Parts: sequence; structure tokens; C-alpha cells
Amino acid sequence: MELLHIGFNQDHGCFACGTSTGFRVFNCDPFREQFRREFNNGGIAIVEMLFRCNILAIVGGGTTPKFPPTKVMIWDDDQGRIIAELSFRSQVRAVRLRKDRIVVVQEHKVSVYNFADLKLLHSIETVANLKGLVALSSQADVTVLACPGLHPGKVRVELFDRRQTKFISAHASNLACLSLALDGRFLATASERGTLVRVWSTADGTLLQELRRGSDAAVIYSLSLSKNCEWLAVSSDKGTVHVFALNEALKTGMEEPPRQQANGTREHASSDSQANPTSMLSVVKGLVPLPSYFSSEWSFAQFRLQEESYAIVGFGQQANTLLVVSMCGSFFKLSFDPVRGGPCTQQSYCSFLDLEATR
Repeated sequence: MELLHIGFNQDHGCFACGTSTGFRVFNCDPFREQFRREFNNGGIAIVEMLFRCNILAIVGGGTTPKFPPTKVMIWDDDQGRIIAELSFRSQVRAVRLRKDRIVVVQEHKVSVYNFADLKLLHSIETVANLKGLVALSSQADVTVLACPGLHPGKVRVELFDRRQTKFISAHASNLACLSLALDGRFLATASERGTLVRVWSTADGTLLQELRRGSDAAVIYSLSLSKNCEWLAVSSDKGTVHVFALNEALKTGMEEPPRQQANGTREHASSDSQANPTSMLSVVKGLVPLPSYFSSEWSFAQFRLQEESYAIVGFGQQANTLLVVSMCGSFFKLSFDPVRGGPCTQQSYCSFLDLEATR
């Protein structure tokens, strides 16, 4: 059996994996397999959950796909069958769900459907998007979508409730990863270079914070904003997970007016909260010009995985905990010190592909 896909649900309480023989769903805390569905010689390349309900979106894949990779199948697990489908002319790259919307990504297009009747509501053209980059807010009272624009490094933000579209020049090179806060107020982005992660206000496209993952290029696998936007987690092909402290503006919803800095970001009033470390040379930045590298904000907490495979990261239900799922079939639960930072502590580990199904 081959693992083809891993992905968290909207609140990181569960994750699903697609395999060459079906799909499985796991509860994160306490960790256990919720259920699995095995198909006869049928692979599933995408499994998108809708919180913890019985409805999932699945797309076939692998060497012998269960369904055409050009179709999104809406699966009702209570009935154990497909209840609806959406067909496309090209391969489906990603799917996102919320209670009122289905978002489907193809290489050059993002389509938004009404969940109740599968009516097409919006069709958005994008730059080539083989990774299926898209982010969708999951909070019920606000609908925000972020996807690549028509040019490399540009992000298109749809504020559907306001009927507004914002364009953000996020990076000079192609986008590698996107993530929205649950309420859609903030957007985290990374480029293919993978050295910097930027956090933006979706309301006006303002750059709120710039964070440095490292000095050498890396492939960013996932970005995750914590529920209250206190923390940002990043996983990459370096086999490491980084946690950054976010500034007070993001935690409080930008209640304090920002001050414009020379580098284009906005500085906010200081507080007693945690802060990311910077280079020791940053103390002289007011005396002599220094490259931005030396004044960068580095990660607050870190963890090195036992393997360097593709891995996604999310925040646990308990405070100051992280969840990491890898394509090697590994699940980690980690904790970090919210005051001192530093190395994360591994609380638990499981090789989830070795588990027997339990309910």
C-alpha cells in the first residue's frame, strides 16, 4: 500500500490520508484511527474532510485510480457511497470544503460552488498552479479565499462577504504555500525560495510581519496559523518544524494603530509577550545600514523530524502543542515552551499506517 495524500481537517482535530487502496481518517488527540475505507484496486489522491461530519470530498489517483482524477466525488460515509460529483476537463489539484462552499483547484483555475445545490458561484483564473495552492476560511460567519494571482508571487484574496478582491504582491518568485487564519483576517505566504514567511492583513493587503525560516533555500511544505493567531508553524524539506511568535497586532485584531517602518512592515506597540529571536547585530541597525538578514525574526521554537519526507503541521487542541503528519506514515504530537521557546518536546509518536482500524 502506498500513501498518496495527507491533510488535516479544518480545526486540526483529525487528519485523513489517501492511499493506493482507499482512505483512512484519524483522530489526533487522543490519537486513534476513526475509520478506513478500502476499495478494490482503487487509489485516492485527495481526501478533504468537513470538520468531523460524515461528508468528505475525494479524488481518485495513483497508478489505478478509484475515480477519474478529473472528478470530485462527494462521499457520505454514513451511507458508504457517493452522493454527488463534479466533473472537470483537467486534473483536480486540490479541494477545500466549508459548510456552504466547495472549492476545486485545477492547474489554471479555481472554481467555487454552493454546497447545497452544486451551483457554480465563481470561476477564478490563476497562474500555473500545479501544487493546487488555495486557502479558505472555515469560520461560519466570514468567507475569505486566497489563491495565486495571474503573475508569479502574487496572491488574489477574495473577500466574498464584502464583495471585494485584493491583490497582494507577496513574493518576487513563485508561491510555494498559502494559509489563512480560521476567520480569514490574516494570510501567511511562502515562496519557492523558502527562506522568508510573510504574514498579511487580508482586509487591506498590509504586510504585518516577516519571518525567517533560514538562510538557505528550502521547499516549504505547510504553514499553519494557531486558532488565536498567537503562533505560526512551518514545515519544510529540511526535516524541521519551526514555530514563530506572532506580534500583538495579529492577536488583538490590530486594535492598536500600526507605525510604518522603513522596510514596509508595520511596527506595533511593544508588550510583555513572547518575541522571536533576532541576530545580535540587529542592535546596531539604527546606527549603520544592515542587510535585512541580520534584523530578521528567527523561529521561537523548533523540532527536527526523524525523516525528511513531506510533512504537514497544525496546532493541537491543547495550548502550545503541535501536530505533525508525514508521508512516511508518522504522527508526532509536540509541545513547546511559550515563554522560553527553544527545542520542542515530543509527547507522543505513532506509525499510523501500522494501526488496525478501530471505532
